[in-house]
Amino acid sequence: MTFLPNPTEPRDLPGRVHLTMPAEIDFCNAEQLLPLIVSEAQARGDRLEVLVLDLTATCFMDSQGIRLINDIRHRLRPGARMRLVARPEGVASRVLELTGLRRDVPVYDNLAEAMAS
Repeated sequence: MTFLPNPTEPRDLPGRVHLTMPAEIDFCNAEQLLPLIVSEAQARGDRLEVLVLDLTATCFMDSQGIRLINDIRHRLRPGARMRLVARPEGVASRVLELTGLRRDVPVYDNLAEAMAS
């Protein structure tokens, strides 16, 4: 079952935005997630230093999830960075590894590390 796009409310720290991603990211919701996430990032303007996408609750992600992450990364303002949080044994982590996106976007095992400077 695919859930409608619904990242949780952003949790702001100075220069950082944390968004929890849905349990499933696939062709049914990735296209709708993109404008929601990009608008949250753009709303911070120059104050955004790091966007953290939390994939720890994501139990299914296909190639559309990878495309989503890549599209978000390319839409961030210059100088802003993206970090991902994924359980090491989780599906999202495995998909990130198989596609090679881990080489381009830092992936952390826990939120505290991803949010740290």
